[in-house]
Amino acid sequence: MTISNTPGTIKKFKRSAWRSQVTFRTPLQKLDVFVPAILSANEPIKEATVTIDQYAFEPKNTLALIAKHMASGQLQRDTSITAIGHDKVRELLRTAFSDWLDFLFVPTLKLFVIYADHDEFASFYANTKSNLERIKLSLLAKGFEQVRDYERKFQVSRNENEN
Repeated sequence: MTISNTPGTIKKFKRSAWRSQVTFRTPLQKLDVFVPAILSANEPIKEATVTIDQYAFEPKNTLALIAKHMASGQLQRDTSITAIGHDKVRELLRTAFSDWLDFLFVPTLKLFVIYADHDEFASFYANTKSNLERIKLSLLAKGFEQVRDYERKFQVSRNENEN
């Protein structure tokens, strides 16, 4: 795993237009089923990046994961953690969900992206409905709760518009 500062990543994502969106409640007690259901819905994901937006409480699990794979790292907005290898991608995504993070998950092939928040909502975005439909059906088959008629909208602050 590698950690880097990627200024503007979150702002750029929040300004992006996506054709399709679906949101699920993040089941903190069932992450060992939730994460594989996401990752198995499309081609095997061999590389992905989690970029931190913000966090409500100290992200102890994410900090422990970083310490496990590298010497040190500081988490702040636009800190990106990249995992290579299916098992490490699964570990990274599970860990990010387990902390009180607002984060962006982007697989290398970018068939979909996830924006998850500390209020336990995970929004999935894609430019084709078929990519989202596979994830949606996989999660529904495992009994996870879709948040119907929910559309996440981002407000970009004036300061962000100036950058």
